[in-house]
Amino acid sequence: MQTILGANGIIGEELAKALRLTYTDEIKLVGRNPQKLDARDVLYPCDLLDPISVKGALAHTDIAYLTVGLPYQSELWLEQWPRIMENVISGCVAQRCKLVYFDNTYAYDQGSEVQTENTPLKAEGKKGKAKKIAAELLLNAMAKKEIDAVICRAPEFYGPGKTKGITNALVFGNLKKGKEPKVLLRDDVKRTLIFTPDASKAMALIGNTADAYGQTWHLPCDDRRLTYKDFINEISKQLGREVHYGRLSLFIINIAALFSAFLRETKELLPRYAIDNVFDSSKFKKRFPDFNVTTYQEGIRIILNNYKIK
Repeated sequence: MQTILGANGIIGEELAKALRLTYTDEIKLVGRNPQKLDARDVLYPCDLLDPISVKGALAHTDIAYLTVGLPYQSELWLEQWPRIMENVISGCVAQRCKLVYFDNTYAYDQGSEVQTENTPLKAEGKKGKAKKIAAELLLNAMAKKEIDAVICRAPEFYGPGKTKGITNALVFGNLKKGKEPKVLLRDDVKRTLIFTPDASKAMALIGNTADAYGQTWHLPCDDRRLTYKDFINEISKQLGREVHYGRLSLFIINIAALFSAFLRETKELLPRYAIDNVFDSSKFKKRFPDFNVTTYQEGIRIILNNYKIK
């Protein structure tokens, strides 16, 4: 049995599809109100803040995947991420199952250095600190050989369906609403984005590869990185019309954040939108050379079709 903790987010849903397609027919979907994606799915309602509930959810599990997403609130992250990680580690140890943890880059420094699996976890923002604490709890348990686990780390999402992320919200979300796309701070610095189906497929592959455990892996992204200007130009090319966009300066963001909870919570991440953001996934590509990474051009095409943007 392979169990997904936080199964109803986009990563959990795509992961369930990838697991069933290639690795197993025995999948348990865990969450506060899990919903079947396939008639054969096993559902298990669970509160990840309750250690007894988590232990029960992990019964008869060989591999557990922690893909839960919390509401985008800094204080909530600081309070709940450490508790969730402690409960999941304890549950996996008790049920003798492996753990695959889906992480993001918030715990990294906001500088312009290339991000690798060896990049130190030294974020100063609240969300970054929350993710740093959670990652270090797991790394310590791995170092002590208490748990057989692996960390899969991804940069900002973009993708179809209910993918959430700044690019999806400000670019594709606005286009879907007939509004002008927006970009944060600058349109001339390189971005590294991960296509959500790729992230889940790669995580399923890592989770079912025995020698991948005990490590951190950066999930695969297209290395032909685009600036937001390039990104919008590609959208224009595919739509056959010029797409005009706006750039949100720091001054505008600070004013708008007075009225927008989303922008207030996003301000912690703003420094990385003023510089090249280079997330290196070469370790994964060397170990799994046959993995087909979606190009930005193909990813944009899929999203435009999925969102029915003309």
